[in-house]
Amino acid sequence: MIKIHNKSSKPDNIVTKEHHTVEKIMKIERVLPYFMKDYFTYLKGAVSLNSRYAYLNDIKFFCEYLINNTDKINGDSIDKISLDDFNSLKARDINTFLGDYCTRYYKDSGISMTVYENNNRALSRKKSALSSLFKFLYRNEQINSNIVEGLNPIKLPKPQPDAIKRLYVEELNSLLNIVKTGDGLSESEKKYWDKTKLRDKAIILLFTTYGLRLKELQELNISSFNFTRKEFVIFRKRSKESIMPLNKSVENSIKDYIENERSKYSDDEDALFISIQNKRLSERSIRQLVKKYTSIALDKPRSNGYSPHKLRATAASTLIEFGFSIYDVQNLLDHDNITTTQLYSAHKKNSKRDIIINYELDPSKDKS
Repeated sequence: MIKIHNKSSKPDNIVTKEHHTVEKIMKIERVLPYFMKDYFTYLKGAVSLNSRYAYLNDIKFFCEYLINNTDKINGDSIDKISLDDFNSLKARDINTFLGDYCTRYYKDSGISMTVYENNNRALSRKKSALSSLFKFLYRNEQINSNIVEGLNPIKLPKPQPDAIKRLYVEELNSLLNIVKTGDGLSESEKKYWDKTKLRDKAIILLFTTYGLRLKELQELNISSFNFTRKEFVIFRKRSKESIMPLNKSVENSIKDYIENERSKYSDDEDALFISIQNKRLSERSIRQLVKKYTSIALDKPRSNGYSPHKLRATAASTLIEFGFSIYDVQNLLDHDNITTTQLYSAHKKNSKRDIIINYELDPSKDKS
């Protein structure tokens, strides 16, 4: 068992979770070529912990590709790749990897063949990881040229307001009613709901009021809440601490759950949301919980229910619909760019229908 001596303002569960991510990062770093050591140090301060892990995974995947699918490398393992090998690579080699190999590749397990595909967003992240690496190696005077300048652009489709999935006000009201009454649940689901209805209501309220990210909600502790000050603390991306005000409905819901439903005997005494097994509720369980309730509110199969991120979109759209400034909503949801928040301000139900109904061009229309 690893004991963590926590001197930061972050709660122990977040520090422990970050520690496990660091362990996974270090495991990848031990496999990658030694000449990337300076780059590993650079990444620590350049990107968030999760991005760092994703970047190193993508770089490891690229190295495996070089060994197994090209004649560019002399060694037969990743750690044998030399700086000279990397120095010989050209922009076209990375473009071939991104534009040809990554879009569709195969893995043979010996029993079956699995086909993998990457969409533009996944390809863009891989490109960002490799661009970051080669740019650093060039600036660090380890390779002779900055081949990143020759990479082909990967164009991501711009999200359109009409494509944003969210709940409308009447659907949101229906969702809250379902969580409260259990209407629409099967008999077996109702037995489970009867033991967790106060917890589930608090979860749905937090998502739809504050637009919390799944990770932010899952990491909440009882000690995160200061009911005297009417506020609670969350930790955003890059471990940025943010204080959120409590409104009456959320405060009452959290208190009701803690006092009347939450077990006093949990494996994690400070965890806010726990399972029937008295363990901190996992991100996967929360995601399934949200999909279950939203599928009933939308009258769709369980598999077509909405994710927690769509409840985040619901919070943003509903707040703007109620007249709150997009700048205030941007601050509440921690959007890096105001254009992200603007997407929700443009998204209005029946906007196409309203335009067409009120825009008649037929001259034979009776205007009397």
